[in-house]
Amino acid sequence: MNQITVQLISLVTTAVSFGTIIMFGSLGEILTEKSGHLNLGVPGIMYLGGIGGLLGAYFYEAGSASPAPFVGLLIALGCTIVCSVLGGLIYSFLTISLRANQNVTGLTLTIFGSGVANFLGGSLNKLAGGVGQISVAATSSAFRATQHLTDNLKIVDDVLFNYGFMVYLALAVAIVLSIFLNRTTRGLNLRAVGEAPATADAAGINVTRYKYLSTCIGAAISGLGGLYYVMDYIKGTWANDGNIEAVGWLAVALVIFATWKPLRAIWGAYLFGALYWLYNFIPGLTRSSQQIFKMLPYIVTILVLITVSLRRKRENHPPASLGLSYFREDR
Repeated sequence: MNQITVQLISLVTTAVSFGTIIMFGSLGEILTEKSGHLNLGVPGIMYLGGIGGLLGAYFYEAGSASPAPFVGLLIALGCTIVCSVLGGLIYSFLTISLRANQNVTGLTLTIFGSGVANFLGGSLNKLAGGVGQISVAATSSAFRATQHLTDNLKIVDDVLFNYGFMVYLALAVAIVLSIFLNRTTRGLNLRAVGEAPATADAAGINVTRYKYLSTCIGAAISGLGGLYYVMDYIKGTWANDGNIEAVGWLAVALVIFATWKPLRAIWGAYLFGALYWLYNFIPGLTRSSQQIFKMLPYIVTILVLITVSLRRKRENHPPASLGLSYFREDR
């Protein structure tokens, strides 16, 4: 292969790997926003999911003479889901039961999640003997294991099959979520709750239950993005560098870019991943020029938001009650 082909394959694989983190966060937020709740705590939930999975895997491997990778994988997944759902429950209780401001609550959850995760991550680093000394090699290997399906077409193999299982899990979640929202009765009920909760309530739909479930399940999906980042992307360690928070905000931007459609989030996530790391494949850039390239996903999102607003197509707009608390007594 020539140098251009090698660089192009490298860009594609980088975009898919990085985009998967964004995709998980975005899919969880799409499900949450379909119920009418704007959760700006996605970065905090991704932090909680990442540190929860790492803690579970670390203590399992530290307490086992010969840790089994698959068992470590299951423990990490379980801990991630529990911690992420806990974050979703905190947000749900404050915004649904106590009717707190959704924007303030979400931002507070981001600060809370990042603070708790970095505190626990720093403590784990000290416990392991210093920064970079955390070892969950067995569990991380299970997340990063690849299955090469082609022997003769190396380009196809590198582009399509050179990833851990969570890349394909993200694609499956996007497809299932799209079918759920568009083809099932409960999915349509959820969309009704997000569009007009008073009307849905009058029709006999339990608005509170749908809001709680969508927010907590959405948080679990977003938390998987943090787990993928920790276990696969940075190979089973903890880095207090703020990257999870940056990716979390990209996930929130992707929701707008995808116009609240899960299938659009797939190629949108990969596009964001390519734009974010494009500077690595352009020689001679200064450090300031690199920062401009990192702005590209947000610039594209702004352009999409302007275009959607000008076209005025209802199906491309957010749920009508997004960000508004529902007061049943006002119905």
